[in-house]
Amino acid sequence: MIDNKFHIDYCRIDLSKTDYMPLLTAKVLTDPNINQLQQIFRDYCNYKQFKSVEPMWDSEFIWDHNDVIGYYSKDKLVAWSLVTKYDRHNVYAVQFAWNYENPRLGLGIKSLKHECAYYKELGYKYYYLGEAHKYKADIDGFEILGPL
Repeated sequence: MIDNKFHIDYCRIDLSKTDYMPLLTAKVLTDPNINQLQQIFRDYCNYKQFKSVEPMWDSEFIWDHNDVIGYYSKDKLVAWSLVTKYDRHNVYAVQFAWNYENPRLGLGIKSLKHECAYYKELGYKYYYLGEAHKYKADIDGFEILGPL
């Protein structure tokens, strides 16, 4: 059952207000192994025990306007982010997933900071993060979006 009284705030990061360093263990995947990405996504959803999951379509990983950023631990791909480039100024975090084989890596926050550094360096102004969650508010430049 859907509760129509549920209120969702959306957020973004003003990249001009960030000063993060990119991770050396991250790279844009130019020829991603889609089966590997899908397995990490399944591991992530199972670990989080999501009751409802929107699927990741294989084609999303190869669209020209999307980046897949891989995160590595000891040369093994353990996490990824899917990011849509809308125009020269705005990018959107579509999905992040990791296998949680080593939760101490703290890749949830580290990936956000890396992506802020990466897209800021490329000249983007805003990194849209979807729904506002408490952990996202800890990122420099965090903003709640208002009404249109």
